[in-house]
Amino acid sequence: MLRQLWVYDDRKTLICVDSYDNGVMEGRFFSPLRGMERFSSLSQFLVRMESLLEESRVPQAYTSRRSFSALLPQERAEVLPIDRRHGAKATFELQILFRQHSSWQGLVVWKDKKVEQSFRSVLELVLLMDSALRGMDGHETIKVPTSDKRHPKE
Repeated sequence: MLRQLWVYDDRKTLICVDSYDNGVMEGRFFSPLRGMERFSSLSQFLVRMESLLEESRVPQAYTSRRSFSALLPQERAEVLPIDRRHGAKATFELQILFRQHSSWQGLVVWKDKKVEQSFRSVLELVLLMDSALRGMDGHETIKVPTSDKRHPKE
């Protein structure tokens, strides 16, 4: 039996990264529900995306959200006309298919290089995006200088 996975464009989120300095990502994301929202850090992006997913209930979470304090109403971002849908640094298309195990699973497309990867957690998504952004600068890995005198320099 042939099984087909239906992918809906209205569930996709476009992430435009305008800067990536010392691991700090800034940019905008576009969603069908809210339009454009700006973010100035990875954590801000993740919290706003989770809020968007909770609001739309698609995909529905398999676990309930827990917090230390009562959730306060969040300020809605100003919806602006979408004139630039391309990040200065990189552009990703995100489709979250499932929210299981208190995380996200789905597909991410690096639009600039036309490469698609699936991810099984938010951490894996972050690492995929980081590898793309670091690779653009030619910094594939982070090298930490050591002062260990036990190993002579070769």
